[in-house]
Amino acid sequence: MPAPDRGVVRDLPIRRRTIIVPLGLALWYPMTTLRAAAPDASAQRFPDVVGVKVSAAAADRFQFDVTVSSPYDSARRYADGIRVRSAADGTVYGERALLHDHANEQPFTRDVSAVRVPAAVTHVVVEARDREFGYGGRTVRVRLPGR
Repeated sequence: MPAPDRGVVRDLPIRRRTIIVPLGLALWYPMTTLRAAAPDASAQRFPDVVGVKVSAAAADRFQFDVTVSSPYDSARRYADGIRVRSAADGTVYGERALLHDHANEQPFTRDVSAVRVPAAVTHVVVEARDREFGYGGRTVRVRLPGR
């Protein structure tokens, strides 16, 4: 039978740490509060969708006003697309290519218009694409008006 693990450090939700010492005595001391450094913008791999307004344009057609944040935007690397897809199976209903960076406009809003969505669909997912890494950042799931 293996010996019990001694000297294990366990985190507690009350922002204190317990150290188990070989004699079984518990020592309490306050944890140092650490602040996370601001993320390095160049290390962020994907743009995030931070807001979506959707409106009915015609029968089964919708307009999406999509707000995107991509703090690393530069002429070399930027958010280069937005798409609207099915929340259920990933079918793409509409897409918009973004042809330049938005470095001086963060976050920025662009529309994806005349997106035809089948009548049976009630929710869609909106996501943004990075020129280098593709899709993968924060997405927004929205309910279609009137459905």
